[in-house]
Amino acid sequence: MKEATNAAAAPDLSLIKEELVQSPGRTAMRNFFGRKLSVAGMALFIFIFVACFGLSFILPIDFNYTDSTRMNLPPDMSYLSIPRALSNNFYTMDFGSTFGVGIDGNGALHAWGTRHPRIKSDMPANMGELRLVAAGFDHVVAVGVDGRVHAWGNNRLGIIDVAESLRGRNIVDVQAGYQVTAALDDQGMIHFWGNENIFRFRPGDNQGNFQDFAINISTVIALTKDANVVALAEAGSMFAAVPSRVNGRAIGVASTDQVAAALLNDGSLVTWGNDYNPAAVVPQEIQGRIREIQGGRAHFTALLDDGSLFAWGDNMFGQLRSPSGSGFSAFFTDYYQNAAIDSRGRLVTWGQRGYLMGTDQWGRDVFTRVVYGGRISLTVGFISVIISGIIGIIIGGLSGYYGGKVDMFLMRVAEVISSIPFFPLAIILASVLANRVPETGRIVMIMVILGVLNWPYLARLTRGQILSEKENEFVTAAQAMGVRERVIIFKHILLNVLQVILVNLTLSMAACILLESSLSFLGFGVIEPTPTWGNMLAKCVDSIVIRTYWWRWVFPAAVLGLAVISINTMGDGLRDAIDPKSNDR
Repeated sequence: MKEATNAAAAPDLSLIKEELVQSPGRTAMRNFFGRKLSVAGMALFIFIFVACFGLSFILPIDFNYTDSTRMNLPPDMSYLSIPRALSNNFYTMDFGSTFGVGIDGNGALHAWGTRHPRIKSDMPANMGELRLVAAGFDHVVAVGVDGRVHAWGNNRLGIIDVAESLRGRNIVDVQAGYQVTAALDDQGMIHFWGNENIFRFRPGDNQGNFQDFAINISTVIALTKDANVVALAEAGSMFAAVPSRVNGRAIGVASTDQVAAALLNDGSLVTWGNDYNPAAVVPQEIQGRIREIQGGRAHFTALLDDGSLFAWGDNMFGQLRSPSGSGFSAFFTDYYQNAAIDSRGRLVTWGQRGYLMGTDQWGRDVFTRVVYGGRISLTVGFISVIISGIIGIIIGGLSGYYGGKVDMFLMRVAEVISSIPFFPLAIILASVLANRVPETGRIVMIMVILGVLNWPYLARLTRGQILSEKENEFVTAAQAMGVRERVIIFKHILLNVLQVILVNLTLSMAACILLESSLSFLGFGVIEPTPTWGNMLAKCVDSIVIRTYWWRWVFPAAVLGLAVISINTMGDGLRDAIDPKSNDR
């Protein structure tokens, strides 16, 4: 019986012995991973860190990008969510700014996506069978087989008040733009209604001689019956100077907001307008092969002679990722959305599907800016901690090891640095250097200021730990062996107190992120258009924004809060793990 008892106790004894020979670091790590809250905080911080730094190299961003058709849009990913009923029985369609409308084979209208509540709520009942439809910024125009024109949506500036000149006309094409609408009848006349303050419509002597047209944000590019191209704009417009080589040879027209295009009878394309825009450069491999051309806000899509699709221009929302293969019979391009009918009669879509976190007051994607803002905020916090850590460890190590006058001098310096208020100094420097230092210099300046002003506490902590450790026998032995003092300080002693220092650095990183965000929030840190979590929140202090455009402040605030909480939780877990009093043995 006694032998059985001893045998049963043997495993417990071996576990005790194993624990006695464990290194302090291994014991601390075991204690840390035994705390679920600390592990969850570490996992959350790693996720935020990887997301901000990983996605920032994938997601395209233009800090100076603005789009009046994208301002203050709520989170929505349904811009390309075409109803199944339309996909299986398709006739025609068009895309608006953040929605789409289509007509099925029975002449019924379908709508998807969101932009304005009136798009769906104000849709007229009993329109009958439809044959034409056009979607604009926040309004829709449809034409029935009976010739009636229906318009609904936002009615500012009369954009849904159908032009009186359309009465009794047979409409063959209708297009809607930003606060404007234009329609072409079978007599070659283009009818226009909407905001005349931003749109230049000057048909001149060509009225009655049009066979096709394309509408953009500022004017109409029209094709005449004698194969000439004219811009219905004032002489000073960038679209007015139509290249002479297109006259007598044009068979189609298209336009983006910055570039107009004319398709010639030999399958080639001629562009004009803003020559520096990417859409103005037609790829040479498709010249002579183009059968049809359409334009969105910032890109062109072409149907080639073999039935394949090709897109070029701006690709911020993936609008150039046209499907591969051939046999496409029709396609539709507008704004940043695209759709096409493949050889099997299926409807495929590509381009902008929506905004995961909505847009801000300039039409910029909040999700993309949160990712890039996180990269800057985390970088500032990380580099600041490295700077303060290097200074604090060196000064604390020298002060604790040598003591005496060295200790007295270095600690008085630490007290002087501690007395310097961070925000007044940072605000003064930001104000003085605002117009002299580029944005990168401001970011570096903030990191240096944070690092230089945050080392005193770490220096005192390091000093106290080294004062305790330097009395141990291994230090005396190293001194007796003639080991150099800097090796004793930074290799032997420092390694024994490194865990405590790491805990302090972890908690300091959260503080630095908050300080940078606070400084940017006040307008003295990183300034727009470069995003950080702080300056994103700074634009949301208005009560209207807080109440109406909640996504502009909820998502940056949530990510900032989660990042700081996860770092603090991880730091608290490390502190408890290396504290012997917290080990329940």
